[in-house]
Amino acid sequence: MRPRSLTTVVRCATVAALVTTPALLAVPSAGAVGARPAAAAAPKVDFNKDGRADLAVSAPAGTVGGKAKAGYVAVVYGSASGADTAHRQVVSQATEGVPGDPAASAFFGAHTVARDLDGDGYTDLAIQTGKSPALTVLWGSPNGLTGGTQLTGGNGDHWGDSVIAGGDFNGDGHADLVDVVTTGEGPDDEKTGVRVRLGPFTRDGKDAGGSFSDTGRFDAPTSLTAGDITGDGKDDLVSTHAFEEMSQSSLFFKGDDKGLSQKAADLTDAASATIGDVDKDGHGDLVLRTVPGDVVENLPYDHGTLKVLYGTASGPSTTRTTTIDQNTAGVPGVNEDGDQFGYSLSSGDVNGDGYADIAVGIPYEGLDSVKEAGGVVQLYGGRGGLSGTGAQAFTQDTAGVPGVAEAGDHFAMATGLADTDGDGKDDLAVGAPDEDGAQSTSGAAWVLRGQAGGLTTDGVVSFGPDSLGAPEAGAALGRGFQR
Repeated sequence: MRPRSLTTVVRCATVAALVTTPALLAVPSAGAVGARPAAAAAPKVDFNKDGRADLAVSAPAGTVGGKAKAGYVAVVYGSASGADTAHRQVVSQATEGVPGDPAASAFFGAHTVARDLDGDGYTDLAIQTGKSPALTVLWGSPNGLTGGTQLTGGNGDHWGDSVIAGGDFNGDGHADLVDVVTTGEGPDDEKTGVRVRLGPFTRDGKDAGGSFSDTGRFDAPTSLTAGDITGDGKDDLVSTHAFEEMSQSSLFFKGDDKGLSQKAADLTDAASATIGDVDKDGHGDLVLRTVPGDVVENLPYDHGTLKVLYGTASGPSTTRTTTIDQNTAGVPGVNEDGDQFGYSLSSGDVNGDGYADIAVGIPYEGLDSVKEAGGVVQLYGGRGGLSGTGAQAFTQDTAGVPGVAEAGDHFAMATGLADTDGDGKDDLAVGAPDEDGAQSTSGAAWVLRGQAGGLTTDGVVSFGPDSLGAPEAGAALGRGFQR
């Protein structure tokens, strides 16, 4: 699965150490602090406040300090020409200032959230390991991400993979964090729920208060997705759930003055989700990948189906919905068992028309005889909502996309939308954690730029760990992007 050409030209010397310190990074000019973004646009991620979005790319299986699967996060900064691999950082628990030490199978960076947590105008990055409730925040600055603080106030452990989300849940203009905790003294009174940590946060890790909402479920949520569905200026939260081989109904928590409502509403079972205002009516719309037969074990054999629940003042609509798959008119491709259309989902405004657009990852899609090569479909919002009109598809065999589609690459296992060149149109980041570079499953990422006519391969950027001076073997770079 080795690509023809996986890296861009790096205009600085290769970084031999795991960490690129802020002193090695060019100092950008400061930009204005942005207001709350429109529901169509992806949240602004600007660690150095230069007006261009930056990317935090997870490599949770990277070897650090001799510890296998300790994990790291690669940060690639935006520029006038898009994602710039010459301006980057590689951050792990071996990085000076980051709490803790590299540990085998810690999966540092498995989940990341980018928000301005301390209210200074610079986006910060919250990082969680894959199997721990600990949250570490790296702080934005004119030189990019610096330092590191482990958040205080943990109140319990939880089972399963850790998930986090960011938003402004009480509508006070400060970014908040949501994580998963279990409360109680023993098995008889344990409760698993979502905890809101209200901003602003201090640099010593203290929040401004918070709340706990019980999910009523034994296991932790499989994902958390935030966005303003009700249009009241407060972000809401949708959690997805499963127990053993069965999925469970998704839950909708409405944002309120204390953080999130204590009572949740049941929604369609789902395996993945994103929120964006695809019809530009002022309400975020919930896009879900449904679970066939409500059986999680069916997902690997599923062609993949999306369901759009349009936003209303009271939450996701149960009557105004749309179903989209690869047999929908205008959507490239065709339904095939095991493709998993919608494995990853991201929302942003690719063409700058004010309607949210949805990137749909299909990492298990086969291309002719090449199994599980993967691809991505870009769907566009419009007056009538989300549809197949104008949809685009990209794989590593698409003209202008570096690399070549090979079996097991899993291109688009992760997707993200961010305006890396500052032109007002979100660009599509695509991850392929099983891409082979100089070593097996080192992983890779691509960034396709948005324009008025949709995504273009002109100026596409692609990179693997070798481009960043980062550990390669089994790193799984591109397993996720900031949310």
